[in-house]
Amino acid sequence: MRKRARIRLSPADIGRLGAVGLRTRPLRVVLSALGIAIGIGAMIAVVGISASSRAELDRTLSRLGTNLLTVRPGSTILGDDAKLPPESVPMIGRVAPVEAVAATGAVNAYVYRNDHISPGETSSIDVLAVDRDLPGTLRFTVREGSWLTQATATYPAVVLGSRAGERLDIRAPGVRVWLGGQWYAVVGILDPVELAPELDSAALIGWPAAQRYATFDGHPTTVYLRANEEQLGAVRSVLGRTANPRAPHEVAISRPSDALAAKQATDATLSALLLGLGAVALLVGGIGVANTMVISVLERRSEIGLRRALGATRGHIRTQFLTESLLLSAFGGGGGVIIGVAVTAAYATNRGWPAVVPLWATLGGLAATMVIGVLAGLYPAMRASRVAPAAAVAG
Repeated sequence: MRKRARIRLSPADIGRLGAVGLRTRPLRVVLSALGIAIGIGAMIAVVGISASSRAELDRTLSRLGTNLLTVRPGSTILGDDAKLPPESVPMIGRVAPVEAVAATGAVNAYVYRNDHISPGETSSIDVLAVDRDLPGTLRFTVREGSWLTQATATYPAVVLGSRAGERLDIRAPGVRVWLGGQWYAVVGILDPVELAPELDSAALIGWPAAQRYATFDGHPTTVYLRANEEQLGAVRSVLGRTANPRAPHEVAISRPSDALAAKQATDATLSALLLGLGAVALLVGGIGVANTMVISVLERRSEIGLRRALGATRGHIRTQFLTESLLLSAFGGGGGVIIGVAVTAAYATNRGWPAVVPLWATLGGLAATMVIGVLAGLYPAMRASRVAPAAAVAG
């Protein structure tokens, strides 16, 4: 008895067979693929936005530098607020690796838009005495007007932080504000100061003017310094004894770039949560694909029986339906990649960040869709292969 010849399907034939079921049910295919697309798109968008945020942080730190340290008064042994000596700034400046140093000092005064404002409405604006070297140390810019000069630092002139200007409804210099019981001329408004956000909500006056026209005692409340990057640890270890030799334990030292890194860690935690939500959406999409394929098997029993009667093996039927599931998942995965990249690009552009979508995220998303396609199509494919030809044709 002659053995029946085994029929082999080429990859092109398999692809065409798998596409037939998708073309005949376009609406169902689109809706099923949408679940996959939402899951993949959400996951790629979360990874892309997180990567773009990190790229912006790296760019910011590259521009602002990570060699900035701040020195502030800590607490005494009894728990009282300590003070830095007035000579702490020049003493810190004498440390060899220190490249730049400047200070601010809290002034016991309030600033108002005019002299008719109620004393209680301070708008939460601090008044700070500042060194003229502050812009060079913190590397910030003046948005409108100019910074304090050698002349304006000794007279009633003020520079407003970005938020302080908004709270006082002052958009440009050339006006006066009521500060500490007298008029001060606004000479400038700052851009946001990324490494010293406390300056954004402050009114800044010259150190000599604060001592002459306000009740400023000359004690700095924050000293900002930049040191050689390679010797930053050594500088940090001597700052307490240098800033306050009599009580070095009453000095608090911090690194503003660490705050940015901590914010990055917080963002990473949120990103992990959103990735979990994306994974849930992806799971729901996979269930939708499986449901679509099961219904397809039930609806196409006659087609399956006819193909079996014409010589298709169970392996052919399994391959056909597994290919349909893979194509459906790939369709959703491709759409998800496009959605994820588009969302990342739009969000990053809106925030002024570089748009970054890691290649591993894109490839991983596509790989995940293939896995989902196999898992979602395995049971329907096995079920289709078990359909009896005669019963299916008769049904």
